Amino acid sequence: MTIIHEPLTKVIIGSAIEVHRELGPGLLESTYEECLCHELHLRGLSFIRQQTLPLHYKGHVLDCGYRLDLVVEKQVLVELKSVEKLLAIHEAQLMTYMRLAGIRVGLLINFNVSMLKDGIVRRAL
Repeated sequence: MTIIHEPLTKVIIGSAIEVHRELGPGLLESTYEECLCHELHLRGLSFIRQQTLPLHYKGHVLDCGYRLDLVVEKQVLVELKSVEKLLAIHEAQLMTYMRLAGIRVGLLINFNVSMLKDGIVRRAL
């Protein structure tokens, strides 16, 4: 079975692991975002930070202030967290953002864990 965008998500996860290895847990989400973007740049990947996500509602386009943390290579949505524990609502948020943005693959990465592998969730539509 082929997993959608698996090589790309592996590179993104590897980049996140490098950031976590260097910084450890306990910092602000914005710090991890800045460093992850630097790692993605070093790996030659294109990305958009804080992309606005307009909401289409009953024939109207509304600016509700939603922003996607990262969209990598126009194919993978990456939502970053620095929270004590990932909750079901965080995964629901990722899935909703993916659906609204028309992006089939998403990563939810919580940097506030001892081992980063325990803070990564990969989802596909």
